[in-house]
Amino acid sequence: MAETLFDNASLDSAIAALRTDLLDEGGPRISTMRNYRFAILPYDPREEFKLRQRIRTLSDELRAQGWTVQVISLHQLFLNRAKSEDPRILDSLIRTEHRLYAKDPDRALNYLKDKLALYVEGAEGIAQDVIQLINEFADSHPSDVNKTLIFLGRAGALYPFFRSSALLKHIDGKTRNLPVVLLYPGERRDLKALSFMGELSCDRDYRPRIYS
Repeated sequence: MAETLFDNASLDSAIAALRTDLLDEGGPRISTMRNYRFAILPYDPREEFKLRQRIRTLSDELRAQGWTVQVISLHQLFLNRAKSEDPRILDSLIRTEHRLYAKDPDRALNYLKDKLALYVEGAEGIAQDVIQLINEFADSHPSDVNKTLIFLGRAGALYPFFRSSALLKHIDGKTRNLPVVLLYPGERRDLKALSFMGELSCDRDYRPRIYS
């Protein structure tokens, strides 16, 4: 079994390292690649509320120093997409899931995965909404990009229908070179391997710096 690196550093020390790199005198250095300003901050899903409090504190500190900070909720983006759907389609989806669950819970889950993929995955899924929000944010805050930060949070609410590596792939090159940090509920298993919620198989398709 691969060794988990999750417990080797606390959430507080990871956020402290992120803060130090954001406030570097030469500008945010959350990535070693000049035109790839992404980072991932893994955290124990059981510490969701602690994570939110720490991110609020960091965001308030940055804003006090003249930064503009946006927190994008992936959960809210999913809800927005679901609410825009025809209610009859959602009702049919719910009824079918209930019927399948009574016979076979795994079959019901696979049914939901197949149907919800339309809302979550691919270039036309939530990634498209993230890009739109980032563009709107950049247009409305045309200030120093070195004092602008975007957090992508509430990914855990999309478990097990979501893989962050796919999201980052679809928004790559479309974030106006603004620093983006994905708040990742899960475990780091080795240098570049992450397990979403500590449950899904490890995904090694990551280029961003991982803070843990």
